[in-house]
Amino acid sequence: MEKKMNVNDEVSLKELIDKTKDWSQHLLNKWKIIVLIGIIGAFLGLGYSFVKKPLYTATLTFALEDEKAGGGLGGALGLASSFGIDLGTGGGSIFTSSNLAELFKSRRMVEQTLLTPVAIDGKEISLAEMYIQNNEWRDKWKNKSKFKDIQFLPQTKRKYFTRVHDSILGEIYKDLSKNSLSVAQKDKKISIISMDMVSNSELFSLYFCEALAKQVSEFYVETKSKKARINMKILERQVDSVRNELNGAITGVAVANDNTFNLNPALNVRRAPSAKRQVDVQANTAVLTELVKQSELAKVTLRKETPLIQIIDRPILPLKNDRLGKATAFVFGGVIFGFLAVLYLLLKKMFEELSS
Repeated sequence: MEKKMNVNDEVSLKELIDKTKDWSQHLLNKWKIIVLIGIIGAFLGLGYSFVKKPLYTATLTFALEDEKAGGGLGGALGLASSFGIDLGTGGGSIFTSSNLAELFKSRRMVEQTLLTPVAIDGKEISLAEMYIQNNEWRDKWKNKSKFKDIQFLPQTKRKYFTRVHDSILGEIYKDLSKNSLSVAQKDKKISIISMDMVSNSELFSLYFCEALAKQVSEFYVETKSKKARINMKILERQVDSVRNELNGAITGVAVANDNTFNLNPALNVRRAPSAKRQVDVQANTAVLTELVKQSELAKVTLRKETPLIQIIDRPILPLKNDRLGKATAFVFGGVIFGFLAVLYLLLKKMFEELSS
C-alpha cells in the first residue's frame, strides 16, 4: 500500500511539473500580448493620474476638559442653596468624549458651519457655495430652473431657506458625514479627540475643519455654561435688590434719628422706628455680604466652565494629500494589467484543456 502511494505521488508531482512547464511555455509564446496589454495599462494609469483630483486632509486635535473639576466647591454653596440657587458646577454629563464626537457630525453643526463666510479671490462666500463650486454643481443646474437661482449667502438664517435649500444642504451633509468627515478618540485612556476633513479642495478642507471646530466649541461652551450663567445673573439681581433695601434702611435710620433729635428720654416709643430700621440695616448687611460672596463664586464657576475645548493642533498649509505620482501610476497600471493578462491567458488555456 505504501509503495502504491509513493508511485501515485511521483506521478502527480511529475504531472504538476509538466503542467507548469507547459503553462510557462504558453505564456512565453504570448509574451507580445502580455507586454502590449501591460503597456496599455501603464498609459491608462498615467492618464488616470492626470484626471484624478488629489484629496486633501485637514486634521485638528483637541482635548476635552475634565468634567470632574471643581468638585471641591460643593461645601461653599450652602447659602446659595438656601436661596434656591444652584451654581451648576456639575457640568453636564451629555458632553462625554463619545457624545462630543457625534456632536461634530450632527446635521445642525455641519449646516451651520456650511453657512460660515470665507474669502475666496477677494469675494466673501459661504462654505456651502464653495462646496457647490468645487463640485461643479452649478454646471449641472443650468437647465434646472428650481436650482439655478439658488444661493447660499453667508450667515443666512435657517428660517429663510426653502425646501430646495434644505434638500441641497441635506445632500452636502450626507456626502460630508459619510465620505469626508471623521471624528474619533485616538485612545480611550487619553481624552484627546482628532477630527479629519477630507475633500478635493485644500482650502475647503482647511476652512471647514476650523469653522466646524469653532461652531461646536461655541455651542458646547454656551450649553455647558448656560446653567452657571443663568444663576450668576439671578445672584447679581438679588445683590442689587438687597443693596437697594440696605440703602433704604440706612436712609430710614438717618431719618428716624433726625426725628428723635433732642427727644425727651421719657418718650422711648418714638425711638422704635429707628431701632427697627437699625435691625433692617444689620440683616440686609449680613445677607448682602453672603450674596456678594456667592456672586463672586458664581463668576469663578462660570470662568471654570468656559474654556471647555482646548485646541492642540490646527491644520496648517500645505495639507497632507494622496496625490498619485505619474511614475507610480505608470508602473502600477502596467503591473496590474500585465498580471490580469497572464491570469486571463492561463484561465483560457485551462478551460480549453478541460473542454478538449
